[in-house]
Amino acid sequence: MIRTTLLAVVPLIAGFSAPNGGGAARAVAVRANSDAPNILFAIADDWSWPHAGAYGDRTVRSPVFDRVAAQGLLFTRAFCVAPSCTASRAAILTGQAIHRLEEGANLWGILPARFACLPDLLEARGYAVGYSGKGWGPGSLEGSGRTRNPAGPAFKNFDQFLRQVPDGHPFFFWFGSHDPHRPYERDSGIRGGLSPDRVMVPPFLPDTDIVRRDILDYYGEVERFDRDVGHILELLGKTGRAEQTMVVITSDNGMPFPRAKANLYEYGTHMPLTVRWPGRVAAGAQTDAFVSFTDFTPTFLEAAGIDRPAAMTGHSFMDLLSGGHAEPRDAVFLERERHANVRRGDLSYPSRAIRTAEFLYVRNYRPDRWPAGDPEMYKAVGPFGDVDASPSKQLLLSTRSDAGIAPFFRLAFEKRTPEELYDLANDPGELSDVAARPEYADAKSRLAARLTAWLRATGDPRATVDDDRWDRFPYFGPGQ
Repeated sequence: MIRTTLLAVVPLIAGFSAPNGGGAARAVAVRANSDAPNILFAIADDWSWPHAGAYGDRTVRSPVFDRVAAQGLLFTRAFCVAPSCTASRAAILTGQAIHRLEEGANLWGILPARFACLPDLLEARGYAVGYSGKGWGPGSLEGSGRTRNPAGPAFKNFDQFLRQVPDGHPFFFWFGSHDPHRPYERDSGIRGGLSPDRVMVPPFLPDTDIVRRDILDYYGEVERFDRDVGHILELLGKTGRAEQTMVVITSDNGMPFPRAKANLYEYGTHMPLTVRWPGRVAAGAQTDAFVSFTDFTPTFLEAAGIDRPAAMTGHSFMDLLSGGHAEPRDAVFLERERHANVRRGDLSYPSRAIRTAEFLYVRNYRPDRWPAGDPEMYKAVGPFGDVDASPSKQLLLSTRSDAGIAPFFRLAFEKRTPEELYDLANDPGELSDVAARPEYADAKSRLAARLTAWLRATGDPRATVDDDRWDRFPYFGPGQ
C-alpha cells in the first residue's frame, strides 16, 4: 500500500542490526516522506552485456529481465567500475572509485568500516535492510571494523527477509546470485535446450564447438539467475509491494572467459542494466547515457530523500529515471588492482582506463607483468590465474601454437603495452591496439590527459606516489 502516514521514531526491527552490526538495539528515525520507495537490487555474478533478449541476443532466454526492461528503463551504456567481484561490489555499496577504498580495491580483501555503505545509510533512516546469496565479497571481515557483510544482515532468501518487514515500512534488499559464476556443469546448456548453432561468439574467442558449448553453459546459468529474479518479483507482487518498489537488475562484472572478466575491455566492464519503478519510470524507455556503478548508491539515496555524502565520486541518475536529462556524462572511468593472487610476490596488474563512445584508452602501470597472471601457477587458480579455469581457457592454452588459435592466445595472455587505444567505431571488439599509430596521436593525448586529471581529482595514489600499496594488502582467498 502507499505510505500515507508520517513515521517518526520506531524501534529497531527484530532481525536487523545497527550499521556494521555493532551496538545495542537503538531507535532509528524514519524519514518523514511517504514517497520513499522500496529498493530491490538483483545482481548477477559474472554476466556481460549484451547477453539478454532485450539487447538482441538471439540465444539466451531472459524473459524476466526482458519484461522488467519493457516495464521500465533499459540502459545500453552501464559500466562496472572494476571487472572484479569484490572491488565492483565495494564501488556499488560506497559510491566511490575503488582507488579510494584502500584494501577494498582488491579481490579477497576487506572493506574498512570507515567507508560508509548504502545499507548502513538507509538503515540509519529507518529502512529495513538485508541480503541473500552473495553480498559484498569475496573477502574477509577480519580487521575491517565490521561485524556483518557490507551488504547488510544475511537472510536465507527474500521471503524470510520480507516476513520481518512491517507493512508500509521501506526496505532495501540485495539479491546476490552466484550465477553465472563458474564452475559450470559441462553441456548443461545443451541439455537445457540451447543450440550451439545460434551462439554469437565474441570476436576475441575462437569460433569452435568447445567455445560455443562453453558459452551455452554460461547462458544456462544466466537463465537460472533470470528465473530466480522472477520468483522474487512474483513474491513482491503477491505481497502488494510491487507498485512501491524500484527494481534494479544488473551484474557485477563480465563473463568468466579469457579477455573478459578481470579485464578493462568491453566484455569485462560493460554490464546489463534495467530499472523498473512504477509511476516514476516510463515503460519501454531506453537510454544510451553513460552510467557508472558508483552511481547506484547516490541514486538510491536521492530516491530515499537522503543527501549524498561528499566522499562519493558517483552521481545520481534520478533524472534519467524520471525521463529527464541527467548531467551530461560522455565517459566512464575503469580500473583494477589485484584480482586473484596469481603473480609471484603477490603482485597486482594495475590499470586505469577511460571509455567514451568513440574510444577505450587503457593505461597499464606495470606492463612488465603478465596481465592474466604468471604463466605457471603461483598460489591459486592455475597458470594465467586471473582467467577462470574453463574449456575455453584450456583450448587456448593447449593449442596456442596452432595458427588459428595463436592470435586469441596472445589477446588473452601475452604482455601488453603501457598504453592501449581502441577505435570502437572501427573495432568494437577491441582487437587492434592503435595507440602507436600517428593518426591517433591527438585522441590518445586527449584521453590520457583526461584520465590523469580524473585520477588526480579523485585522489588516486597511482597518479601521485604510485607505490604498489595494493600488492601489500592481505589476501584472504584460496592459496593464501
